[in-house]
Amino acid sequence: MNVINRIKPTEEEKGNVEKLIKEIFSKLCKIKSVKFVLGGSISKDTWLRGNKEIDVFAKFNCSKFKEKDISVFLAKELRKYFKVKLVHGSRDYYHVNFKGFTFEIVPILDIKNAKDAQNVTDLSPLHINFIRKYPKLKDEIRLLKMFCKANSLYGAESYISGFSGYALEVLTIYYKSFKNVLKNAVKWKEKTCIDVLKKVKDPLEELNKSKIVSPLIVIDPVDKTRNITASLSNENFNKFISLCKEYLINQNEKFFIFRSEIPKNSFVLKVKALSGKRDVVNGKIVKAMNFVLNELERNGFNVISKEYVWEKEIFWFKVKNEKLERIEIKKGPPENLTDNVKEFKKKYKKVFLKKGVYYAEEKRKFTDVNVLLRKLIKEKYARERVKEIKVER
Repeated sequence: MNVINRIKPTEEEKGNVEKLIKEIFSKLCKIKSVKFVLGGSISKDTWLRGNKEIDVFAKFNCSKFKEKDISVFLAKELRKYFKVKLVHGSRDYYHVNFKGFTFEIVPILDIKNAKDAQNVTDLSPLHINFIRKYPKLKDEIRLLKMFCKANSLYGAESYISGFSGYALEVLTIYYKSFKNVLKNAVKWKEKTCIDVLKKVKDPLEELNKSKIVSPLIVIDPVDKTRNITASLSNENFNKFISLCKEYLINQNEKFFIFRSEIPKNSFVLKVKALSGKRDVVNGKIVKAMNFVLNELERNGFNVISKEYVWEKEIFWFKVKNEKLERIEIKKGPPENLTDNVKEFKKKYKKVFLKKGVYYAEEKRKFTDVNVLLRKLIKEKYARERVKEIKVER
């Protein structure tokens, strides 16, 4: 397979990135009381070609700063050397745009043990140290990351509800290769538990209930109280398993390539987000789109497939039938349930009995999906959650 040659950073790219990192670190090192270290996939050498985002951790002495707002302190210091953009999170962090790259500078407490973490980001250096113990699996990790990226399954953000990069790294380490992950994933059942270091005897009993609502439970190797796939949705869990099955039957490179063409007969919505934190504003887009889909379903238009293409700011979906019969037949109660029959007859005017079961005829409000769709995107619930929304097909 030549996929790895296409997705792995070239030596030239690595050299350019290393040079850029040295340049920005020469400025960061002027800030006293803070130790800056490289983070993210670049620090683990599991990054993909073309990556333009670089994580940097600003480590603060735990005993000295644990009672202080390290985000505020960091902002004050960074602004002496850079133009920074505040990003709100569980702990605020900052973006610095530098020569075409975005440096994400995240304040953390310098801890040695997971129990001392005040914020999940404090665990990040411990995560890096764990992944670095498996250098032979770097390319296998890249394959799994690209597989998920190309199929809109990469990202633990609430609006994506997929796999984080760290979760994919841990899964590869547990199963020892990209292909083994797929071979085992097709056998996953809901509430499958994966514990690389076997630290937890019964995750479903020992973990906090809020952390095991996801269909897959993967114990964090550096913190046995965490499920690193807690944000994975049932929909994406099933989608991943389905893709694994497809790939194992037909091991084609198309599974590692972003889909540029939208499926035929799809409806396409061009959606622009409101200004604000990406996780929040994209979450509002998801709510708006779910409102549209739920209303389509409620009116009899069965949605058979859908996908968000965040890079292009579009959402597409397909329905089983674009036009419906004017008259809808609704099934009611069997004739022996007299009370239910009375209520059914009150609700509907045209009622008839067939083989011991009552049915009703009702006129549909909408028989053309195009008409309903254009009405739904103008509804207040959808409009107030996006900056702009329009039908392109």
